[in-house]
Amino acid sequence: MKKILAIVLAIAMIASVSMLAACSGKGDTKSTAAEDAKSDTTEKATLTMATNAYFPPYEYYEGEKIIGIDAEVAQAIADKLDMKLEIVDIEFDSIIAGVQTGKYDMGMAGMTVTDERKQSVDFSDSYAKGIQSIIVPEDSEITSIDDILAEGAEYKLGVQLSTTGDLYISDDYEAAGKSADLITEFQTGNDAVAALSTGKVDAVIIDNEPAKSYVAASSGLKILDTEYVAEDYAICFAKDNTELKDKVNGALKELIADGTVKSIIDKYIKAE
Repeated sequence: MKKILAIVLAIAMIASVSMLAACSGKGDTKSTAAEDAKSDTTEKATLTMATNAYFPPYEYYEGEKIIGIDAEVAQAIADKLDMKLEIVDIEFDSIIAGVQTGKYDMGMAGMTVTDERKQSVDFSDSYAKGIQSIIVPEDSEITSIDDILAEGAEYKLGVQLSTTGDLYISDDYEAAGKSADLITEFQTGNDAVAALSTGKVDAVIIDNEPAKSYVAASSGLKILDTEYVAEDYAICFAKDNTELKDKVNGALKELIADGTVKSIIDKYIKAE
C-alpha cells in the first residue's frame, strides 16, 4: 500500500512541475511578441565603400567624419538597399586592388571609367562628370596643355598617383618623347599642390572640382581656362560581384531619376 501511495504522489508531483513550467512559459517553443519584434530588427548587412578622402568636394574630412558627394550618394544607395554604409579611407592606388580581392564591396572616389581599369574591375552607370584641369602659379608662362606638350618643353608636373590625371599625362609625355622623370606622383592631391606652391613642380594636373578647392585654399595659384580631358565618374566592383553591381545600379538609377543625385551634386558644386 505504501509503495502504491508513493508512486501516486510521485506522478502528482511530476504533473504539478509540468503545469508550472507551462504557466511560466519555460519549455514553450512559441516566441513572444517581444521576441518576434526583436527578430524583425536584425542587424543590417554592411556595404563597405573604399575611398581616398582627400578629393573635395567628392570626399573629404569634416572633423573626423568623411563627407562629400560620393559619401552622400553612397549613403542614399545604402538606404535604398536597406544596408549599413561603412566608408574606409585608403590610398587611391589601393582601391581597385582592395575591391578585386573582396576586402571592400565597392570603390567610390571620383573614379573615372577607363579601358585600363575595366580590365581589372566592373563599373556602375556614371553618376557624375569630371574634367581634368591644370593648376599653375599665377605668373606661369603655361597657358594650355599644348605648351606643356610642346617640342623642347620640359615642365615638371605633379599628379596624384594612379589617378586619370597621372595616366593621361604619362601617356602623353611618352608619346611626345618626354622623360617620365618630369612627372612626380604624390599620394594625395594636397601633396601635389603643396609641391606646386613651393616651386618643386611647374604645374599640377587634377580633377577640376578638387582643383577649385585647392586653389581657393592656396595663394598665388590659378586654374587654366582650357580643360585637359572630360570624363565620367562611376563606382567600381569586383568582376565576380555582379549581384551587388546590379543592385547598386538599380538603386542609382532610381536616385538619378528622382533627382536625389543631382541635389547632392548641386549641394557641393554651385552653378557658376
